[in-house]
Amino acid sequence: MGKLDGKVAVITGGTSGMALAGAKLFVDEGAHVFITGRRQEALDEAVKQIGRNVTGVRGDAADLDDLDRLYDTVKREKGSLDVLWASAGGGEPAPLGEITEAQFDTWFGLNARGTLFTVQKALPLFNDGGSILMTGSNASLGAFPGWSVYAGSKAVQQAWARIWLNELKDRRIRVNVLTPGQVATAKQEELFDEATKRQFESLIPRGQMGRPDEIATVALFLASDDSSYVNGMELVADGGTTAI
Repeated sequence: MGKLDGKVAVITGGTSGMALAGAKLFVDEGAHVFITGRRQEALDEAVKQIGRNVTGVRGDAADLDDLDRLYDTVKREKGSLDVLWASAGGGEPAPLGEITEAQFDTWFGLNARGTLFTVQKALPLFNDGGSILMTGSNASLGAFPGWSVYAGSKAVQQAWARIWLNELKDRRIRVNVLTPGQVATAKQEELFDEATKRQFESLIPRGQMGRPDEIATVALFLASDDSSYVNGMELVADGGTTAI
């Protein structure tokens, strides 16, 4: 018996990295998963990799019309949902003094505004007793030069989780933040050169980046009844980087 048997889950940004690993694990644990991605080719490939009990919906989490189309699809195919992992996000480095309006609008538009409306638009479909998790970042807990826009756009989630659980307590819907550290993903390969990756690895006590599957297991914990007494929390999975 799987930990998510009979559950319906939505994972935004589920075409690669941690979210794709989570989608595979959720399906292995019995869920039907809806994943989103902005590029149809990547979405099709992710659906192929997951293999079963998955529906791909092309869309951008920063586009409210795309979010409406996502939840219209969920409603039409399954009627309701039990788990939402708002994972779509991104960022780029820019030190104070060089931050542009476009960078601020892009990353707050996706990481903050997009996450808020991803959650809000899901509520009419949510079954009581469900679980909402948002992907944070340990950048919001540290002091990494050049990453203030990204860190700020992620830090809002910690406040939202506490407030939203209070607003949703009568429906017993839990809200938590999953905060990863440096994880070896294709996106990271695009952002960081070898010197930067070595620098980040030097901050991790074990000296190695995290793996997507290590974050996926934490997401499964927060999505399932294993975490039934965990609510409004930020669960940090960064190998101890921000603990020392």
